[in-house]
Amino acid sequence: MGDKDRTDSAVREHLARLITWEDSHVGFDTAIKGIPPEFRGKTPKGAPYSLWQLLEHMRRAQHDILDFCKNPNYKELHWPDDYWPKKAAPASVKEWNDSVREFQKDREAFVKLVKDPKVDLTANIPHGQGQTYLREIILAADHAAYHIGEVVLLRKLLGIWK
Repeated sequence: MGDKDRTDSAVREHLARLITWEDSHVGFDTAIKGIPPEFRGKTPKGAPYSLWQLLEHMRRAQHDILDFCKNPNYKELHWPDDYWPKKAAPASVKEWNDSVREFQKDREAFVKLVKDPKVDLTANIPHGQGQTYLREIILAADHAAYHIGEVVLLRKLLGIWK
């Protein structure tokens, strides 16, 4: 294995870890774990949204970024309507659980994309406007990290954070 291959492999491994890590803060799975159903639709005083709205926003945004990376027939969503649910609470425990699972599934699809040596991370996405796979992967990880911090804050405001 040459230096270029080792560098490529190391970069891919770090990016894959970036998507799921808890090195400097809690990750998605820890932040979302154990939220009682009765708190999922509550909006803390002074907060702009509930935990449900935040979870669903994170899921929708991550899915959109992944779809952009993989789908040559990608259709751009409308901001903010397509990214934020209108209702403060999920319709059911199943809807909450489905949203969590879909977020995790798309997160794993990002990890697979990152680790695929056939994907040139620095290449422009063919149907994009100059965006690279690397940019979109970092965007997805950064967006998730930002909102994971908000999940923790909302949980603290609701009195349900350890």
